[in-house]
Amino acid sequence: MSWKKVKIGDFLKRSKIPVDIEDNQYYKRVTIRTKHQGVSLRDEIIGKKIGTKKQFILKKGQFVLSKIDARYGAFGIAPNETDGAIITGNFWAYDVDKSIMNIKWFNQYTNSRVFYDLCERASSGITHRKYLNENFFLNHELIIPKIEEQVSHVQFIKSRKELFGYLEYSQSHQLDLLKKLRQQILQDAIQGKLVPQDPNDEPASVLLERIKAEKEKLFREKKIKKEKTLPPIKPEEIPFEIPENWVWCRLGDICTKIGSGSTPKGSNYSIKGYPFFRSQNIHDYGLVYDDIKFISNEVQNQMAGTIVEPSDLLLNITGGSLGRCAYVPNDFVEGNVSQHVCIIRPIFQDNYFIHKVILSPYFQTLVFESTTGAGREGLPKYNLEKFIIPIPSISEQYRIATKTEQLMTLYDELEQSVQQNQKYIQELLQVALKEALEPKS
Repeated sequence: MSWKKVKIGDFLKRSKIPVDIEDNQYYKRVTIRTKHQGVSLRDEIIGKKIGTKKQFILKKGQFVLSKIDARYGAFGIAPNETDGAIITGNFWAYDVDKSIMNIKWFNQYTNSRVFYDLCERASSGITHRKYLNENFFLNHELIIPKIEEQVSHVQFIKSRKELFGYLEYSQSHQLDLLKKLRQQILQDAIQGKLVPQDPNDEPASVLLERIKAEKEKLFREKKIKKEKTLPPIKPEEIPFEIPENWVWCRLGDICTKIGSGSTPKGSNYSIKGYPFFRSQNIHDYGLVYDDIKFISNEVQNQMAGTIVEPSDLLLNITGGSLGRCAYVPNDFVEGNVSQHVCIIRPIFQDNYFIHKVILSPYFQTLVFESTTGAGREGLPKYNLEKFIIPIPSISEQYRIATKTEQLMTLYDELEQSVQQNQKYIQELLQVALKEALEPKS
């Protein structure tokens, strides 16, 4: 057997080259990223802006780790551009005995589950501030191949990573294509290109007149508030051609409600009660009840304008999830939304087509171009209700929604298949790494 047992301290020797930081001199600083993403140059800064005046010098080729984040994979080989950089006592640099250890082999070993477990066991302290115990770490024993075999193992690992890297790129490219195809389907759907036109369909202009009459009736019955008149659509606003039987209208023209929710004062949530949907609960594929909050009957009575109804469309109007939109199922019972979510209530009995419109590249572009505010962007109601959208007949809305769902289901299956292939590739890579980094029994 060509493998032998050594302690980490047999080939890693701590390097402590002290330096006193001078105010008028510039110094390179480094960062060590977690998840084995390596060491890189962070910045170059003048000494007077550096708080810790006693630091250490890092040399290229040294193995360096973070004593705080080693258990999260914060270690690596110092690249050439970090030569001469400064590090604090929280970063430990080591010279490598090249007669015992090939640093590239060891760097690959540090990305193994075994090494992560070692760093976890060697770290102690409070949960969010554990420090690596250097004595424990350096006295840990490894079984390693001879130096000549380490070199060949490194070449083996490199070739396998190149192969699997190509395979991963191929799968990622397929996912990108699927994403683009999804977007094209939605765009084709709202341009009348997804299903054949039926000349027997009622013109959408007649549908729009019925909607107008129904909204006037609801106002007379005091079921909705009087709406301000939206501006007529100008020819230059029309973004693309639609079939002859379709019409353009403003979103507000077909809705009985467009308005955001609100949050209970002092985040007055309950253990149980009415579900309270926040932006993290709103996804394109539907409502997500993970991390759901609840409000009491008393609180809900104070928030009547935020009550969600079946077939509503819930649109995230702020933050990183801006533009996500959920269709509220027809069997939905009760719930409310926060101020970061807008209730869009088209007058149609079935709003699946309008949901596809909102998810389309065209509408999403309007959303992101119409946000206001610094830092936490938001989409105002007065912008949203003026968005112009294409409307087909009810019959065609149903046909388009049905076809779109069929295609989306197919693409979901393809996406899952590609993601499963990515998982297999990672598993195969781990098998290859294990073969090169662990002795054969």
